[in-house]
Amino acid sequence: MKKDENESIKMAKDWIQSLAQGRQGREIETQALQSLYSVHVQKGLIRCNFLVPKNLSDRDGNWHVGAIATLIDIVGASAIVTVVGNINVSVDFSISYFSPAKINEEVEIEAKVLGHKGNLSSNMVVIKNKENGMYKYETIFTTVNGRK
Repeated sequence: MKKDENESIKMAKDWIQSLAQGRQGREIETQALQSLYSVHVQKGLIRCNFLVPKNLSDRDGNWHVGAIATLIDIVGASAIVTVVGNINVSVDFSISYFSPAKINEEVEIEAKVLGHKGNLSSNMVVIKNKENGMYKYETIFTTVNGRK
């Protein structure tokens, strides 16, 4: 592995962990990642686990859709960091909701870079129930890198 790849992987892992631990970022980011743990990072791929906390639930006890979108955006962007070396801006983002995650439900998150060409990158984030592997949420989104 090249030195630049190691630096990009370290940058992505440090960014996610510092947000999850509240050391940097905005409140919405740190709250959305507060229960993130067991982060595995490699080039083009991030895997982690998350326990849905009560404070990120809606009135029905489901994981709040805004918190889901925030987490997906950050973890997905971090996967792209491992490939391009910097944080991109999401320009196309949609989430498929299959089954709601409930308070105290443990989920697995996998973000995988699908491709990168020029200033555009595309990735897929899948969230499944950790115990039974049932799909909860899936998204494919595109980011753009403003740096030349």
